[in-house]
Amino acid sequence: MAFESLTEKLQNVFRALRGKGRLSEEDVKSALKDVKMALLEADVNFKVVKQFISNVTERAVGQDVMEGLNPGQMIVKIVNEELTSIMGSEVTDLTFRPGKEVTVFMLCGLQGAGKTTAAAKLATRLKLKSKKTLLVACDIYRPAAIDQLKRNGEKAETEVFALGTDVKPAKIAKEAYDYAVKNAFNVVILDTAGRLHIDDSMMDELKEIKAAVDVHETLLVVDAMTGQDAVNVATEFNEKVGIDGVILSKADGDTRGGAALSVKAVTGKPILFASNGEKLNDMEPFYPDRMANRILGMGDVLTLIDKVQAANEERDVQKDAEMAKRLKKGKFDFNDYLESMKQMKKLGGFASILSMLPGMGIKAGDLDSDEAELKLKRTEAIVLSMTKQERENPKLMSPQRKFRIAKGAGVDISEVNRFIKQFEQSQKMMKQFPGMMGKFGGKKGRFPF
Repeated sequence: MAFESLTEKLQNVFRALRGKGRLSEEDVKSALKDVKMALLEADVNFKVVKQFISNVTERAVGQDVMEGLNPGQMIVKIVNEELTSIMGSEVTDLTFRPGKEVTVFMLCGLQGAGKTTAAAKLATRLKLKSKKTLLVACDIYRPAAIDQLKRNGEKAETEVFALGTDVKPAKIAKEAYDYAVKNAFNVVILDTAGRLHIDDSMMDELKEIKAAVDVHETLLVVDAMTGQDAVNVATEFNEKVGIDGVILSKADGDTRGGAALSVKAVTGKPILFASNGEKLNDMEPFYPDRMANRILGMGDVLTLIDKVQAANEERDVQKDAEMAKRLKKGKFDFNDYLESMKQMKKLGGFASILSMLPGMGIKAGDLDSDEAELKLKRTEAIVLSMTKQERENPKLMSPQRKFRIAKGAGVDISEVNRFIKQFEQSQKMMKQFPGMMGKFGGKKGRFPF
């Protein structure tokens, strides 16, 4: 996850502050000097860092803070508020044209920033809002981009409009718009071409598209891996074409995170979404306050709740009710275990959940390793190698059955034995707390994982 290094450094700084009963002005300035270095190393724009430190210092070096009951926590609170402020303070969402008018969003950015994937992810989100969306392939220079958009369109169950590589992008955009109007589409998303670097021909092409169709919002896709360079790209695009918002791609990588902390402050344009995975539903609204909490190691319970609610909307209510009844009777079989694993995956995995809980101090990178993923797949293979009767009645497990299951799953018998022992422990826990899952789900018979 982005900001892991920054989070660790800031936690070390604030841990030292909390360890002191009273703080001197020198203590505060020394701590903020370390914060400044941590932000610069995270590739945050130096002007943004300078203003940030100035604002925090002005608020922190005061009588109320210095002589307060817990000055260390007060400074953390101030830093949290100032971090939120530089990232935009409030969440910004897409806007749409009134009534039945077609809303056009144009995605732009450098080559490799992730525009084509972002277009499909955006279409996936809009589908949940009951928007009939048309994806439009305006990148005529890379046939692979058109093919990729078509594949993603199929996954997102969204129609793709393409005229090949011999028609100018502006003409493609105009014909796509006319097609959308005739066929009652609500939204058109234009996937435009990128370059390895900003040049006049790319900018002229984007201006031609905007002249051909009434683009409602121009969204710039920037790669979080590029750090402060993303801010420079955003500045140039805004000056030459005009942008309304930013989509931060690859925000789940081990990045320094400077882009997220700098874009709004430098360009004045908000980050609308952060893309944090390869799946089409791995794009979340960008909440500045939640991101500030994550950076300071305070967790992000609200985003976890959102994920749980989204997962619950896809659940089979009848199946959940049946599972609730079984749990109340102290029953928990391998089918329930398999279902729990599926729900965990929908929430981003065990490490993703722990990283959002305050005080856990766990990094996604510590747990979401290739080895952990492989173990999860092997466990799933073990359960899938069981017969229907064995899944429903764990007591049937005999040495002969375990050997057969191990052979079917392609694992050593010791792994099967280890898994079954862990399962039995889980089963005992479920018998002790039969109502636990229903309470966490927020609704009767609904479980977060």
